[in-house]
Amino acid sequence: MIARSATFRVALLSALTVAGLSAGALAQEAATPTTPAPAATAEAPAATAPAPAAQDSGAAYESARNQLGVLGYCQDKGYIDAKAVETQTKLLAMIPAGDTAKGDAAEAKGKEGTVSAMGVERTLADAAKEKNTTEDALCKQMDALLQQLASQVPA
Repeated sequence: MIARSATFRVALLSALTVAGLSAGALAQEAATPTTPAPAATAEAPAATAPAPAAQDSGAAYESARNQLGVLGYCQDKGYIDAKAVETQTKLLAMIPAGDTAKGDAAEAKGKEGTVSAMGVERTLADAAKEKNTTEDALCKQMDALLQQLASQVPA
């Protein structure tokens, strides 16, 4: 599951980066290998569960839900077909579920055309303008990246 989660985060980063978001911190985290916790000693007992991992799972879940919403926005506008939404839904099942209410809110923002990740929000229209392109082109780029990922992730 860890490898799948890391793969999913990389794909998520790719699509969000296309939309013009700065995803450097999450990209660095996704590329960093997971290291086991040090062994417990008399001086330093083992920690139970690291909080950053839990926060990371929640952020990945919310970002994935937001991307699902953005892809729905793109589909509703006629820029892409339903395949991207289906693919994103399948990939979403590969990561641990987070806070459903936060996920619902993130997806709703996406359906309105707002990309939200790592505390940064930007409308797809603004991202397109900044990149001197169109929403249609960004949606197609996200769709292509998602389909490429789907072809590389084991079923």
